[in-house]
Amino acid sequence: MKEQKAILLLLATSFIWGFSFVAQSVSSESIGPFTFNSIRMLIGSLTLLPVVIPVFRRHRGDRVYMKKALIGGILCGICLAAASIVQQIGISMSGAGKGGFITSLYIVIVPFLSLALGQRIRKAVWLSAAIAIVGMYLLSIGEGFSISKGDLYLIACAFLFAIHIMIIDRVGKDLEGIELSFLQFLSAGIIASVGFLFEGTKASAVASAWLPILYAGIFSCGIAYTLQVIGQKYVRPSRAVFALSLESVWAAIGGAMILSERLSAKELAGCALVFAAVLIAEIEPQKSST
Repeated sequence: MKEQKAILLLLATSFIWGFSFVAQSVSSESIGPFTFNSIRMLIGSLTLLPVVIPVFRRHRGDRVYMKKALIGGILCGICLAAASIVQQIGISMSGAGKGGFITSLYIVIVPFLSLALGQRIRKAVWLSAAIAIVGMYLLSIGEGFSISKGDLYLIACAFLFAIHIMIIDRVGKDLEGIELSFLQFLSAGIIASVGFLFEGTKASAVASAWLPILYAGIFSCGIAYTLQVIGQKYVRPSRAVFALSLESVWAAIGGAMILSERLSAKELAGCALVFAAVLIAEIEPQKSST
């Protein structure tokens, strides 16, 4: 697959993820973050089951490959579960639109993680990081230099999603996308179910949130995360995060259209700066060595 086509897959992923923020915000009114993510991740794995079985059969005799797939899927699942749960908590406090823009900071974080792995950081990334910090200040810091608890959760989830992207880049190149996606959902769903048992969510509450759960499970997990895994096989992380970060724009649009969320002029300026930081991180031409 050519990189241009792979980027289109990542752009489709960003669209689905953006409106998933709305689903997460709506469901947070009736069910807890562990319950929501446990159910949606397991639905995501079930969605892929019909297409992943032939893939497993094709590799069943290759123990080395299956071990690598299992380890990669579990690692991705652990990170995905942690990021999704923390994000859900943050969205329940800060809203879908704001949550989308703060989460998009992973585009600035990924290159710095790459630096820790021995890669050079381009000048454009340093500039984008400085702009993102200013944008975050306008978006999240209130009077008296205070930052809301929900915003802190969203910043933490941005770091976790950045790690998730780096892990996929490391393990996904040698694995089938559908297989890795299935294993990460199954792992994440099982991990989240541990907290689900302690939330004491009633069946009636789950039933009331069936539509956002199905959207998040089938589209956000089963389809979008699979598109991410496949797309990232052909796109470098520093370019992939640019396409994926457009979820922040779709989240803001979805929050305004469906939830009637409104941001203040100060918060809108912060959103604009965060998005500008996302764009600047990709302006400078990429070198073949990165």
